[in-house]
Amino acid sequence: MSFSPQSRVWIYQSDRKFTSTEETEILNMLSIFTSQWKAHGNELLAKAEIRYGFFIMITVDEAQANVTGCSIDSSVRIIKEIEQNFNVDLFNRFNIAYKIDNEVIVNGKEDFETLVNIKKVTPETIVFNNMVQNLADLNSKWEVPFKNSWHSTVFAHLL
Repeated sequence: MSFSPQSRVWIYQSDRKFTSTEETEILNMLSIFTSQWKAHGNELLAKAEIRYGFFIMITVDEAQANVTGCSIDSSVRIIKEIEQNFNVDLFNRFNIAYKIDNEVIVNGKEDFETLVNIKKVTPETIVFNNMVQNLADLNSKWEVPFKNSWHSTVFAHLL
């Protein structure tokens, strides 16, 4: 399946890394969901994946059919179901993901701020911009150095 660079993307970041068993189960749930996902009766060209064991990504190519409010609501329902089934938090926007020695770490805002303060997180540290909205941005603006991210504006006083 080939997706346009303008395909819409939603990223849900877990507060902990999924086990390989959980990842398999979650991908099975998402595969069933995306294969049946519709908007006003039109099938959506969609896929789901998990990256780094932390990030659930749902992609929809709207060239085939546009996503509607109802179809977005149904995707949120499956994510909430995953949250409950696997006891994870996928909606906490105050959790910040970054890489240290190629390992993804997720911390709360306060802990992240401390790491910036003590220079454990530097302007070059890779952070994840889960606000990207399409496939092109996912490929170019999702993993970025801290200094080039929205995070740096929030924590600018510490740099």
